Formats: sequence, C-alpha cells, structure tokens
Amino acid sequence: MAQRSRKLEMEEELNGVLPCSSLAVDSILRVGTAGGIWGSCIGPYDARKRGLSGKARTSFVAKSIGKFGFQCGLVAGVFTFSRCGIERYRKKDDWVNALIAGAMAGAAVAAGTRSWTQVVGMAGVVSAFSVAADYSKTV
Repeated sequence: MAQRSRKLEMEEELNGVLPCSSLAVDSILRVGTAGGIWGSCIGPYDARKRGLSGKARTSFVAKSIGKFGFQCGLVAGVFTFSRCGIERYRKKDDWVNALIAGAMAGAAVAAGTRSWTQVVGMAGVVSAFSVAADYSKTV
C-alpha cells in the first residue's frame, strides 16, 4: 500500500511540472494502444459474424484495430489535455476538472454523429464516469 501511495505522489508531482501536451501524448499512446489491442480482439469476432474471409477479413480486422485505437486515443488525449489545462487555469485539483474535461471528451467523440442529442448524451455519460473515476482515485 505504501508503494502505491508513493507512486501516486510521484505522479502528482510530475503533473505540475510536465506540460499538458506531454501528458496528453502519453495518454494517447497508452490508451490508444489499449484500444488497438481491443480492436485486434473484437475485429476477428465481428468479421466472423459477418462471414468475411481472406483479404476482406484481414482488411476488416485492420480497420477495426485502427478505428478502436484512434477513438480511444482521441478520448484520452482530449480528456487529459483538457483536465490538465483546466486544473492549471483554476489552480485547483478537484472533481470539477474531471467533470468539464469528461464533457469535452465525450462531445469530441460524438461530434462525428452530427446529432446534438448524441453529443449531449455522450458528454454527460463520459463526464459522469470521469468524475466517478476521479473521486474513486482520491478515496
């Protein structure tokens, strides 16, 4: 437990020193890679459900990896950059930063749908999950 506590302290120290862009790039790479891994797991399953084989299957799986990697990286980058910038602007580290950054990240993902209902809904969902995750980190 003490080791975990020290790790969190080190991360908090770095958050004040590193530029927001560096934190965002780190987040994009980590979460984007996780999204790509998820795409490599779900892609073959979806391709099989669609009855694809050969080059069509390979192309579908590759697109799935790229799509999930990009989407996850986009959400992570927008969230991290926004949260960091808001925290530095407000000079406070509280749940409000996660609320606003989560709404921005959710809206960025749903913006491609061009449906205001989906943009607002996704902003609310991601915002709520961001606050819950941020709160659980401090408890």
